[in-house]
Amino acid sequence: MFPEHRPRRLRTTPALRRLVSETTLRPRQLILPLFVAEGASQPRPIASMPGVVQHTRDTLRKAAAEAVEAGVGGLMLFGVPETRDAVGSAATDPDGILNVALRDLRADLGDSTVLMADTCLDEFTDHGHCGVLDASGAVDNDATLERYADMALAQAEAGAHLLGPSGMMDGQVGVIRRALDDAEYTDTGILAYSAKYASAFYGPFREAVDSQLSGDRNTYQQDPGNAREALREIELDVAEGADAVMVKPALAYLDVVRAAAEASPVPVAAYNISGEYSMVEGAAAHGWVERERTILEVLTSIRRAGADMILTYWAAEAAAWLD
Repeated sequence: MFPEHRPRRLRTTPALRRLVSETTLRPRQLILPLFVAEGASQPRPIASMPGVVQHTRDTLRKAAAEAVEAGVGGLMLFGVPETRDAVGSAATDPDGILNVALRDLRADLGDSTVLMADTCLDEFTDHGHCGVLDASGAVDNDATLERYADMALAQAEAGAHLLGPSGMMDGQVGVIRRALDDAEYTDTGILAYSAKYASAFYGPFREAVDSQLSGDRNTYQQDPGNAREALREIELDVAEGADAVMVKPALAYLDVVRAAAEASPVPVAAYNISGEYSMVEGAAAHGWVERERTILEVLTSIRRAGADMILTYWAAEAAAWLD
């Protein structure tokens, strides 16, 4: 009789579909990025990211506690300072907004979650680049590494469990690892943004952090057409001491996520970034897609590609749905 094979038998009931599901999506695999703004007296909505805000210190603490209660695996914190300069001084100031907020959350949450910090200068510089500029206006890789080491120490002292160097400077992981070890922060880990692409999908994020960027970051972020280069970057970061590696963005780079998962000896994260978030939210607002189903499908696709953990602005909301 035809057909001899009927795979649909395993799809006939919700229980059967659940039993044979190949990809899991659990709250513990989700990391919530959060923005905290210096001097904010109330949360500031981010127009291009509906539902996401720049938090005050107090509302950040509340949002973080709620996310942890929902079961998310971690929190990634970004700071938005009131003043900026050429070297991003606020990034290393113990009383700068990011470091103060890290201390707040570590005091509130202790080790009940994984507290992460963006270890990059772009939010803090008056030119918006991820590093220090030389006399010609180009990013000075090695001078930037010195700033990253200082920033890493400030974040470790403030209580971060994992540091997220995201500037794509050559040698950044090794420099940060040595600085941490020399200061006896041997338990502070590094989640390296190893394969960070020069993507058009970052637009809403730049509003979220009030980025001062003029121009582009093509000289230090990866070319969107390159995949083998990503594997080389991952290999180098692991050799320098990365405890986990990241691919960013996620959706347009699922092939890179898969290749990273197959090659990496350490856990692989993928960042479901602002532009990806805003596309879904915009389509859902117009009734063009079913919001909850679409969000879960997006996140499942990133897990299916091989990501062990996903940074996503939907983390807390999706965690509640999954439970």
